[in-house]
Amino acid sequence: MVFSPERLDRFARHIVLPQVGGAGQFALAEAHVALVGLGGIGSPALQYLAGAGIGHLTLIDDGKVETSNLQRQTIYSERDVGHGKAVSARRWLANFDHKLAVSLHDRRIEKDNAAGAIAGADLVLDGTDNFATRLAVADACVDSAIPLLSAAVGRFQGQVGAFAGHLPDHSCYRCFVGDAFDAEDCDTCADDGMLGAMAGWTGAFAAMQAIRVLLASIGGLGEVQWGTLHTLDGLAPGMRSFRIAKDPACTTCGESGPD
Repeated sequence: MVFSPERLDRFARHIVLPQVGGAGQFALAEAHVALVGLGGIGSPALQYLAGAGIGHLTLIDDGKVETSNLQRQTIYSERDVGHGKAVSARRWLANFDHKLAVSLHDRRIEKDNAAGAIAGADLVLDGTDNFATRLAVADACVDSAIPLLSAAVGRFQGQVGAFAGHLPDHSCYRCFVGDAFDAEDCDTCADDGMLGAMAGWTGAFAAMQAIRVLLASIGGLGEVQWGTLHTLDGLAPGMRSFRIAKDPACTTCGESGPD
């Protein structure tokens, strides 16, 4: 791949970073990231992944833009209200950088279609708001040998974790939450509220972690830290990190999981 003068100028602030450089920018341009959920996390994450020049982005969301989304879902405007999020996100992306490849999946993610939706991706970033979808995506990632970044946010707290349960000795998302949440029974931001800027912080941090994963092969931003969950506190403010061990009894990646 050879960058045109325009692309070199666009990514010049990346290329001068020793941790990225030309080789890293090429790696980002050749990468394929699937974003599951284009809401409070997916919106800012998409902005920074597109800004980083991720060459192929798969946009996955079956929802429609609502007026209440505009407080934190920063890629949408009033004219998008009532329109599908995936289509609206693609329109934003086309206006931002028309040279990026885009795939669209605007059907609800479930166990039977999750693998197809993320097929071909180098990395999945999941920012959905219910455990049933999160676990369907996480299980599909393990089955498809695709690493997963799982991000969540509510009120003034966020979390971002990197999982590679398809690799020996590394935990998956189900090792973290277990089997008790295979249902849409979690609280939502409509119930609990959310500071809009908190979604922005979490989504931007998730995008940075995605770039870390994608540059790992060239040394890039350092160790990926598979199985590490970072928690973000907007009230304190501060961050904490802790490791999630692989669960031998995990029904997805453990000894009792699928062959």
